Amino acid sequence: MMGDDLFGQGDASPKRGGDRAAPTQPLADRLRPDRLEDVVGQGHLLGPDGALTRMLERGSLASLILWGGPGVGKTTIARLLARAAGLTFVQLSAVFSGVADLKKAFDTARRLAQTGGGTLLFVDEIHRFNRAQQDGFLPVVEDGTVVLVGATTENPSFALNSALLSRCQVMVLNRLDDPALEALLARAEEETGQPLPLTEDGRATLRAMADGDGRYLLNMVEQILSLKTTTPLDAQALARLLARRAVLYDRDREEHYNLISALHKSMRGSDPDAALYWFARMLEGGEDPRYLARRLTRFAAEDVGMADPHALPLAIAAWETYERLGSPEGELALAQLVVHLATAPKSNAVYKAYGAARRAARTTGSLMPPAHILNAPTKLMQEIGYGKGYEYDHDADEGFSGQNYFPDGMRRQSFYTPTGRGYEREVRHRLETWARLRDRRQS
Repeated sequence: MMGDDLFGQGDASPKRGGDRAAPTQPLADRLRPDRLEDVVGQGHLLGPDGALTRMLERGSLASLILWGGPGVGKTTIARLLARAAGLTFVQLSAVFSGVADLKKAFDTARRLAQTGGGTLLFVDEIHRFNRAQQDGFLPVVEDGTVVLVGATTENPSFALNSALLSRCQVMVLNRLDDPALEALLARAEEETGQPLPLTEDGRATLRAMADGDGRYLLNMVEQILSLKTTTPLDAQALARLLARRAVLYDRDREEHYNLISALHKSMRGSDPDAALYWFARMLEGGEDPRYLARRLTRFAAEDVGMADPHALPLAIAAWETYERLGSPEGELALAQLVVHLATAPKSNAVYKAYGAARRAARTTGSLMPPAHILNAPTKLMQEIGYGKGYEYDHDADEGFSGQNYFPDGMRRQSFYTPTGRGYEREVRHRLETWARLRDRRQS
C-alpha cells in the first residue's frame, strides 16, 4: 500500500523503477523522492551529519519512531530507509489493522529471515494501537525479526508505552519551513511544466496556508493549476479560492499543553505581544475560553501575586465578563486580562511562601497554637490559661503588639519574602518595620 507522506526536491522529477510517474497520479505522489538526500526539510536527520545518515553508514538501522506533523515525510522516509538498508518494506496502518494483521506480518518476516532477508515494518499512526497491541511488537523487535518504524503525530512520551519506547529511537521530524515549501513549489512547476499564476505575496500566502504540511501545499497547487487562469493571483484572491489548512490543535493532546505553556511563559516574561499571539492561537484552534479564564486567574495568583493585588480581582472580573457576554465579545475582556498580566509587576513570593508553609505544616504535626491567642469562651478554659496574656494589637503602639503567634516550642519561620517589585515594595517595608518592632519588644 502506498503511503501518503512526502516529499523531496531533486534536480529532476523523481521516477519509480526508471519510469516517470503517470501525470494522472496526484501531484504529491508524483513528486515523492527516490533518494533520502532529496527529502526536504529534514536535514537534521538526512543531511551529511544527520542521525539517520550516520545510522545507515554504520549499517545498523535501529527500530525507530518518526514523530512529526502531517505531510512532513514520515512514510517517504520509512520507504527510502528500507531501500537504503536492503530491507523489504511492509506497511500497516494502526487505524485499519488488528492483531491478525500484525501476526501475518510477523510470520511473513520470520519466513523471510530464514532465507537471509530482512523486513522493515512501517506502522502508520502507531499511537492508535492499544497497550497490548504495542507490547506485541516487543519480541519481534528484540530478536531482530523486523526493524520497526512507527509514525506518529502524537508525543511518543504520552502515546506509546515505555517498553516499546525503550526499544526504539525517537526521531523528531520538523514541520516544513518556508524554504522547504518553496522547494516543493519549484519542483511542482518543473514537474507540471507550468509556472504558478501567483504574485509574490500570493506565493507567500500559499506557503502560509499550508502551515508546514507539504502534501496539503501540493494539493492546493493542483487546485490552482486546474483554474487555467492567466491572471496572477494575489493573497486576497488566493484566500477566496482556497481553504486554509485547519490549525493543528487538539484540546486533549500535546499541542494544547504546548500552547498554554507558551502563553503562561510569555506573560511571565512580560511580553504582551507574544502572550496575545498564543492566546489567539488557542482560541483559533477551538479552545474553550473558560479554560483560558481559569489559567489566567491562576497566573494572577501564582505569578503576579502581591506585586499587583488588583490582578486577581481583575481576572475574576474578566472571567465574569466573558460569562455574561459570551463569544466573541467576551473574549476581548480575556485579551485585556492577558495584556494586564503580561505588563504587571511579577512576584511568586506568595506561591513560594504557601509551598514552604505546607511543608512546615506536614513536618510539625499537631502542635497547638500558643495559649495566649486561644479564645476562652468557658470558665474552665480561662482557668487553664486560654487567652491569658493576649495583647490587643489595636491598643498597642503603632497597632502592633509583636507577640508570638507560632506554636510554643516551634521557632519562628519566615515563609513570605516579598520582592521589591510593584506593590510588594510597600509590603516589604511594612514587614521590615514590624520585624524591628518585634525584636525590640520581645528582647
